[in-house]
Amino acid sequence: MTYCVGLRLDQGLVFASDTRTNAGFDNIAVFRKMHVWERRADRVIVLLSAGNLSVSQSVVSKLNEAIDAALQTRAFETTTPSINSCDTMFQVARMVGEAIREVRAVDGRALEEGGSRFSASFILGGQIQNEPPRLFQIYSEGNFIEATKDTPFFQIGEHKYGKPILDRVSRPDMTLGEAAKAVLLSFDSTLRSNLSVGMPIDLLLYTRDTLKLGEQRRIAADDEYFRRLSNGWADGLRDAFDSIESYAPERE
Repeated sequence: MTYCVGLRLDQGLVFASDTRTNAGFDNIAVFRKMHVWERRADRVIVLLSAGNLSVSQSVVSKLNEAIDAALQTRAFETTTPSINSCDTMFQVARMVGEAIREVRAVDGRALEEGGSRFSASFILGGQIQNEPPRLFQIYSEGNFIEATKDTPFFQIGEHKYGKPILDRVSRPDMTLGEAAKAVLLSFDSTLRSNLSVGMPIDLLLYTRDTLKLGEQRRIAADDEYFRRLSNGWADGLRDAFDSIESYAPERE
């Protein structure tokens, strides 16, 4: 299983993903689920993936092959569509959706016949020159929705444990640092409740209108800030619990 989060803010975008994949309790591996494309002064595109690893890797490979093909055909004055040639993030979302459907057409039936489910979901975000940062959630059927001020974040994978904190504190006017704190707290809650989500965590912060990658880091289990955040959140919850009046059972 996995857990990925994308948050759209007035100041930019925050992304985070875990790195654990498993096919049973005795077969656990680490794979990067955050994929990044950058063309400075023009675009930054980030894609988070969850679901069947072979499906998500095939989708990313198709996107990369299209970029390579475009570079090869440029000398012949032909145009091969790729995420680097899209004019808007909406067009990028459409291209990711088309890649999902193409992979399904090739591998979907074989997966189902082998007892596996065709499952893949993605969070796509970024900014292309002349438009604001945008964030999308793309489903395994290839269709998608876009984040709004009312719904500024998306989650995929094992999201139920980390959703309450984001529901309570996320808002578009947060700073990138505040949003990163909220996202990491949602990971802390998920890690405590679900063993199928595991560290390290990949974190990326993008500042609006810079059109270049911001801070990227991999947070391991021994990360000092994450340790302080986890302990502080646990202490704060206990203090809040103790400060609330206890329920008084009615007497018969």
